[in-house]
Amino acid sequence: MKKISEKSITDLEFDVVLEQAASRCATELGKSSLLTLRPHTSFSRVQIEIERVNEYNSSFSSEHNIPNHGFESIEKALGLLSIENSKIEIELFQHIAHLAKTAQTLLRFFKKTKLFFPQLHKFGEDIPIEKSIPEEVDRVIDRFGEVRNQASDSLAVIRKQMDQVRGKISQSFGSAMSKYQSSGFLDDIKETVVSNRRVLAVKAMYRRKVKGSLLGSSKTGSIVYIEPQAVVQYSQEMENLIYDEQEEIDRILRELTNWMRPHKELLTNYQRYTTEIDMICAKALYAQEMSGVIPNLNNSADLDLKDAYHPLLYLSNKQKNQDTYPQTIHLHSELRILVISGPNAGGKSITLKTIGLLQLMVQTGFLVPVHPQSNMCIFENVLTDIGDNQSIENELSTYSYRLKNMNRFLKKCNEKSLLLIDEFGTGSDPELGGALAEIFLEVFYEGKSLGVITTHYTNLKLLADELPHAANANMQFDRNKLSPTFQLVMGEAGSSFTFEVAQKNGIPYSLINRAKKKIERGKVRFDATLAKMQLQRSTMAKNTKELQDEALKSKKQNEKLETLNAKVKAKLESYQTLFDQDQRMIVLGNKVNELAESYFLNGKKRPLVAGLLQLVEFENSKRKKQSAALVRKKKAEKKKLKVEVEKKIEKVREEKKEKPKVVVKNRPKVQFYIGDHVRLYDGKAVGTIDGLEKNKAFVNYGTFTTQVHTDELELVKRS
Repeated sequence: MKKISEKSITDLEFDVVLEQAASRCATELGKSSLLTLRPHTSFSRVQIEIERVNEYNSSFSSEHNIPNHGFESIEKALGLLSIENSKIEIELFQHIAHLAKTAQTLLRFFKKTKLFFPQLHKFGEDIPIEKSIPEEVDRVIDRFGEVRNQASDSLAVIRKQMDQVRGKISQSFGSAMSKYQSSGFLDDIKETVVSNRRVLAVKAMYRRKVKGSLLGSSKTGSIVYIEPQAVVQYSQEMENLIYDEQEEIDRILRELTNWMRPHKELLTNYQRYTTEIDMICAKALYAQEMSGVIPNLNNSADLDLKDAYHPLLYLSNKQKNQDTYPQTIHLHSELRILVISGPNAGGKSITLKTIGLLQLMVQTGFLVPVHPQSNMCIFENVLTDIGDNQSIENELSTYSYRLKNMNRFLKKCNEKSLLLIDEFGTGSDPELGGALAEIFLEVFYEGKSLGVITTHYTNLKLLADELPHAANANMQFDRNKLSPTFQLVMGEAGSSFTFEVAQKNGIPYSLINRAKKKIERGKVRFDATLAKMQLQRSTMAKNTKELQDEALKSKKQNEKLETLNAKVKAKLESYQTLFDQDQRMIVLGNKVNELAESYFLNGKKRPLVAGLLQLVEFENSKRKKQSAALVRKKKAEKKKLKVEVEKKIEKVREEKKEKPKVVVKNRPKVQFYIGDHVRLYDGKAVGTIDGLEKNKAFVNYGTFTTQVHTDELELVKRS
């Protein structure tokens, strides 16, 4: 089976990812196992492992909470089970029972929820649930870590005898202490414990008067510790019983070990299973931290990363409350090689490492911080050449090391390889090294490898433009602020902004100008052209975005107007229906009125009844038979519509009402005379004053005369 090289793992800092994920494991065995993980090159295996992590990740936001999976390692117990006539200690048996219960709980849970967690269920569906393992341990050992009395008949008898002897010891000791206390032979402390045995604290002067075994004395020698003679006999009996008890416990544990030995393989599977669940959980928790998702996996050479973040940089900036800039990159059979150029410290290397690290993570079953619609494939080789790798031991310079690395690339590159090369061609003469780098690029291209290369070499940028399945890209640079924007733009090469960056860092402009004169004018012009193109591209991108925003805004406005128009149309149709019904009622009412008037004039009932019957039959002929429910529904709709129309009509009527005239205050007082031409402040018609009476004026408008308050008039012309 093919493996990703350790060099690539080191270059891309994949071990740091493993360390961060391992810190989220619940068990020590899970931590150590996760740190040893390496990327897989099998598509089916990667797909299964990443789906397991995704299912566990989904449990955090669902009602199906996965049970705890913590356990203690049973490696020592498994080793003892391999040795004949060995004995497992009580603590290890407790670990075995807990592991079996944990594993079986998880297996039952995933069996019950297999519709929600199909891959997690499938992972353990072949592992049998052996209830007898924890049950047998619980039968022998209690939750306090003691062998139960019921573990054997002999142990029950021994412990019953021990209880009896303890009673006798307590009784005998109590009697002796009362006797010697009353005689005044005991110190104030009366008793203590020496070598796990109760003794009397006897004053040294009375030691010969107290019968028993001397077990010690105080530091000063004023007190001696004596076990009463009556107790000594029982103590010896107790020691024999303790020995018998331990012998019986050893026998029981050996018997339990022999019973457990056939289940060694199953216990191994339980531990392997729970360890894997622990690692899956740690990966899911790690994904939660970085908003990781499962991308669309494909088995072809199609790598489409949308809004991709560098995981380590993202988590670091998250802690600092700093922004992290995502990148979007698409490599496929029609665009195999991407050459990225641009200023130093502009994000080229980070972009390169982002692609590589995300690829290693996916192939190890990690969810990654990308857009859910991203596509990722599986590579057999991820080849990296990143950083300065001088080797003093091997007496290799940077360039020699890189050439050795390139030789390795040439041997392994194929359609299943991903090449990631930082500062391609550096370390030698720019022209000579650039020429050799150009040849390497052509070979990689012919090998149909997918690759991302960062460079400052002009010839490589030109070559990327010439090759049909290669392309340039550049990291954007803000010329106004003289700082990178960390945005990757596809389709064109970028300037290194050498002189601009030098200017930003305080290099005198005179020296920069002298440097420009030292190099070929064409190169300066070419770099300046690239910089100008980047600026134009940035402006175009900004304008495009503004146009897109305007188009989206217009689209939303049109949709809103269309919705409103549909509502208005529906209302008009409803009002028209109501109007037609009302007109029909008016016509019907007129006919009834004619019959009533005719009856009023001639007083004949027969023509009246005949006319009414004819009218009713005519109207009924137009009606269709409907259910009572439908009739009620239509009546309700008609009533609702009528109320709505009446409200509208009432509003219109209110608006048509003449508004009360407001006398405007603080207007200049004008003395009016008969014959003055005047008009109302809120009107246009000019009239003549025919008469005055206090604050009222009689204004003649030709066809009519009206009475108006003088405060409402303004003077147009004095007569």
